[in-house]
Amino acid sequence: MRLENLLALTHASLKSDPCVSNFENIIFNVNKVNRGDLFIVKNIQDIPEAIKNGAYGIFYESPTEILDNEIAWIQTDNIDDALKRLLRFRLIEKEVIAYECNEIVLKLAMNCSTDNHFIVVYGDTQELFKKLWHIENRSTILFSPTLNDQRLFANKKPAPSTSSQEITIIEKTLFETSFIYENKYYERQLISPFFIPYLQELFNIFKSLKVNYKLKKFTTIEHFEAVFTNKNFEIKEFGTSNNVLIFESNINLMEVEIDYLQNHATWANIIYILPYTTSIKPDENTYLYKEKDEILNILKENKFNFAFIAGVDKGILEQKQAKQTGQLTLEF
Repeated sequence: MRLENLLALTHASLKSDPCVSNFENIIFNVNKVNRGDLFIVKNIQDIPEAIKNGAYGIFYESPTEILDNEIAWIQTDNIDDALKRLLRFRLIEKEVIAYECNEIVLKLAMNCSTDNHFIVVYGDTQELFKKLWHIENRSTILFSPTLNDQRLFANKKPAPSTSSQEITIIEKTLFETSFIYENKYYERQLISPFFIPYLQELFNIFKSLKVNYKLKKFTTIEHFEAVFTNKNFEIKEFGTSNNVLIFESNINLMEVEIDYLQNHATWANIIYILPYTTSIKPDENTYLYKEKDEILNILKENKFNFAFIAGVDKGILEQKQAKQTGQLTLEF
């Protein structure tokens, strides 16, 4: 990329009088900098090594000492915003079309492998930049506006939906489903029946856009996530305990998931642990929390088959175990 184009696109300021006018690649990892590259600075301590490795440009936020006037020192108010401007231009240049879908459909799409021209994107700006900078011309992107800034994509459209063969559920539990789609049997997949309408929506998108795909083995998608634990709330293998905690970090999804549980697990003793700011009217099975630390105390004080926990993820259990391990270590 030419220096003058970089400055125009990012609205950054050139702080030196360099001999260079062009960059080979844009690099984030100092160990991967080669001669001619532009180095994006996250840690100013890496700058000397980047120069030693042959960087032609240093792109940074915080004021720093100019160590070599012959290369380009480029300062921006916000690296993240600058990268978005660069990436947006790149995708326009590559004639990329971006289709938007909801968060669950997107994360289910990450359980599928597709051809190289169809790319599912999710992550921070740096991750997206690395993934999309060398994208093939006229590729198709699937993204969710709740997960990524839609301003990245100049040419964006709602995901199309062409009616296709429906998913036929053969057998199901609350957290597993066996189903048939297009004459192929998928046995005991780790996907709750709750997600099947979203999976159908994804298949319709693939059909509409004529995307070749293959389902991988389903993994958890951080929504309606069932975590099996023992009585001390230590995480156990799927299906190996009677204590099940169901996590939903996105509070915008909790109402539909609570409704699903109330309609499909009528036999179970379920408690609901929700943020105190919730608009859901609490009942005798609902407990509200202000601080995350309160959640484990609520769990300890109640008997249940399922505990639905909104506003956090299973990381609270991992933090608990880490604290316990640290306490044990200190005792020796």
